[in-house]
Amino acid sequence: MVGADIGVASIRVVIADLAGAVIAQRFFPGVDQQVGGAAKLSAVIADIRATLADAALPATRVRAIGVALPGIVDDAGHVVTSVIIPEWSGVDIGSQLHAAFGCPVAVDNGVRLAAVAEHHLGVAQLVDDVLYLSVGNRISMGLILGGRPRRGMHNVAGDIGRLAFRGLNAQTGQILWRTAATAQEVFEQAATGDAEAQDELDAFVDEVAHGIAMLIMTVDPAMVVIGGGLSAAHEQFLDPLRRAIPQHIRLPFEIPVVEARLGADAAAHGALVHAFRRHSGAVHGIDGMPVPLITPRDAATTSRTRARETA
Repeated sequence: MVGADIGVASIRVVIADLAGAVIAQRFFPGVDQQVGGAAKLSAVIADIRATLADAALPATRVRAIGVALPGIVDDAGHVVTSVIIPEWSGVDIGSQLHAAFGCPVAVDNGVRLAAVAEHHLGVAQLVDDVLYLSVGNRISMGLILGGRPRRGMHNVAGDIGRLAFRGLNAQTGQILWRTAATAQEVFEQAATGDAEAQDELDAFVDEVAHGIAMLIMTVDPAMVVIGGGLSAAHEQFLDPLRRAIPQHIRLPFEIPVVEARLGADAAAHGALVHAFRRHSGAVHGIDGMPVPLITPRDAATTSRTRARETA
């Protein structure tokens, strides 16, 4: 089984055996944004082939492929539109990859699949109503309701990061910083005592808290999971965010706000879950088979080592 997360800055590929244990994983730099959609697709195909080759696996052994990408993806896996990779809007990426590898392909939105991964093998395994927020260069969101990813009538449920939080690029959800070019620079300047940068960071945290509070009151999740690059900034972002959210809601209880466990690898692992779920017939010969517990590579390696030692 192959899971691939296709982004602007990177392409991540994971390979799992049929029991769900990840046996290979690679990171590739993103393709130059000046190249066309066909070249980007060719790069994805080459990266999957390279990861298989590293694991000494022929492509003929792949039972199914799951793909996470930025954009609105319908339930059949067609890319309806993508402002991040506009050349793929209206393109059936799944069919293109099926032609290259000869196996079933399942495609979905990357943030939705990141939420799926955190629910299936990450920090939200014990709850079935999850609001997943990715905060990095952009803000985007995915929803798990009743244990299943929420799509909605037009496949856009949860795609409100660019609308629920003010001060973002309305088309892409890109965070627009005032005191520096990047979040890292703003955080570094604030840490050195720059008052203007700290004011901007405080305002940003309050705005994200306000947006999350609105979403909590709309969805009433059991847990809010914060992923993306800024989730690791505990003292400057995550901890202040936890304190700020209750001030906007003022309810007699608090919703847990937790850091995502899988980090940048979430969407690729979610793509594996999606492929197992959509193509169990091709994988096991039985439709509707439950998805195995996907075991990340480090955990899978440790498990196999312990099994050999015990034997």
